[in-house]
Amino acid sequence: MDARRFHRLRAALERRQPDLTALMENVHKPHNLAAVLRTCDAVGALEIHTVWPRPERLRAFATGGVRRFVTLRSHPTLAEGLAELRARGLSLVAAHPAARAVDFRSVDYTRPTALLLGQERDGLSAEALAAADVTVAIPMSGLGASLNVSVAAALILFEARRQRDEAGLYDRCRVEPEIYKRTLFEWAYPRHAALCRKRGAPYPRLGDSGEILEPLPR
Repeated sequence: MDARRFHRLRAALERRQPDLTALMENVHKPHNLAAVLRTCDAVGALEIHTVWPRPERLRAFATGGVRRFVTLRSHPTLAEGLAELRARGLSLVAAHPAARAVDFRSVDYTRPTALLLGQERDGLSAEALAAADVTVAIPMSGLGASLNVSVAAALILFEARRQRDEAGLYDRCRVEPEIYKRTLFEWAYPRHAALCRKRGAPYPRLGDSGEILEPLPR
């Protein structure tokens, strides 16, 4: 591991926002899911959630080299996905052009937030909208009712990033120590991490420049 790359990985991890994520409900176009994943990486999210029958197809689409830096968590049902987000104390913000929707910029994204996004044709389901704490929309000046889901996600998530940056949430590491150590090793040494998991062995400690300080399992 090159020391300069290791420090770059560590700096990115120290800016991650463990309480900012997105959930995609039945988005059947993998390139949209891939685009949202890239946006989640850009705003510092640790993971993205999906309710989708075949998330493995994401590997066939370009993700700008960030696929292994943002965890993709797939849920068999929307209810299970929402329950996990709720259990983490996240506020559910639904992006949907409903009559009751508020301007997306009026929401406080410095709070723990999960952005709910639906497929382009029908948007979010009634179940997702009923579960949301607030519904937001992007003001439109043209004849279209909404934007492409990945474009909408980028606008809203970068508004969240702007607010969090102003609040100083990127100025200190907010990832729990154990998750930080585990994630850093997986980012720096993905093959070694896979070997450790296969052998049921703990990850070895890393030095300040990214060197492995303990023997790897055989």
